[in-house]
Amino acid sequence: MDCCSQPGLLPVAQAIKLMRAAITPITATENLSLAKALDRILSEPIYSAINVPGHNNSAMDGFALRHQDLNSEAPLKLIGQSLAGHPFKGVVNQGECVRIMTGAVIPEGADTVVMQENVRAHDDIIHINQRPKPGENIRRAGEDIAINSLVFAQGKRISPVDIGLLASLGVAEIKVFQRVKVAVLSTGDELKPLTDKLQAGDIYDSNRPTLIALLSRLNLEVIDIGCVADDPEKITAAFTRAINVADVVISSGGVSVGDADYTKEVLETLGNINFWKVAMKPGKPFAFGVLQKPNAIANKGWFFGLPGNPVSAVVTYHQLVLPALRYLAGEEFDEQPLLNISIQSDLKKQPGRADYQRGRLTTQGGKNYAATTGNQSSGVLSSVAQANCYIVLEQERGSVKAGEKVNILMFDKFLL
Repeated sequence: MDCCSQPGLLPVAQAIKLMRAAITPITATENLSLAKALDRILSEPIYSAINVPGHNNSAMDGFALRHQDLNSEAPLKLIGQSLAGHPFKGVVNQGECVRIMTGAVIPEGADTVVMQENVRAHDDIIHINQRPKPGENIRRAGEDIAINSLVFAQGKRISPVDIGLLASLGVAEIKVFQRVKVAVLSTGDELKPLTDKLQAGDIYDSNRPTLIALLSRLNLEVIDIGCVADDPEKITAAFTRAINVADVVISSGGVSVGDADYTKEVLETLGNINFWKVAMKPGKPFAFGVLQKPNAIANKGWFFGLPGNPVSAVVTYHQLVLPALRYLAGEEFDEQPLLNISIQSDLKKQPGRADYQRGRLTTQGGKNYAATTGNQSSGVLSSVAQANCYIVLEQERGSVKAGEKVNILMFDKFLL
């Protein structure tokens, strides 16, 4: 009996572990300008070539002075000013000070900045009303990032803030992993394009547009194979085309046990199916396999078979496919943290599968509250659209009473 037909279901954590073991992360790289680097994955570490800030500068508008001159109550003489981009070129000597603006270079000789609110000025005579501490209000060179220090490790996904940080270091180009190519298709005679008029028994193909949109958040190269009828020859042709143009094939529908679900038998002719059933709800009929192909990463590609029900497709993509794709793309990342929150209402559940119920976490009066979004049927996509988190109920847990603690997994940027 193979792993596809055994009665037991694969726990979610084990499914993720098996997929990771079977996947070979991408190694091909390319150089990109910083302007095109958003959501790309670094293929090498980045070290700073400069100090940030590059010089000691003022954290306040005020006056730069020598702290030792404050040992007496004698006023100070104003000898010039230091502005951002226009530093004072002289030296601050005994009994002198310089007017300074936020971000301006600390003049030679000065070691402290007093806030302008704490002085009295009369022409070029400055009286200190409130004595600052030594070195106060000065941002030191390299305080943010020191020269030669590690800025980002290999595997970092570049965020908008990361781009700003790299720009502050003068980095104009970075080396990243090439984008993974993902082919997406749907199977099912009942599925119709959005331009068609529905007949009895027809439904619109919502999974493919959803998956393509979700994949766009990863900045992958997405190839739309289209919708394929429940016909072995057509399914074979579609999968053959898909694996010839992509590193990964993601399909929805055709992975359950119905008489017209031909995807499994087709895939067995194109490669190996590693597992077929996962102990999760929604999403038990989830498949993963390795497909043989020419001119690909290590001459093979990977297949993810998602259930046809819309919610099942979204949840299995988010919880199983997404971490696998991020690993394949060369990204290093941490698991999403879980929150432990009291649930506001009873939750129905049977032991045997981990349940990812769709919920909403809100804050009222400084306290967090969690509740489901209502109907948890795997066909009710609005349960996801109205949610901002999963209520994760462990595999062997049963029904939950209002007030019990449950684990909350917040939706991330790859789903919201």
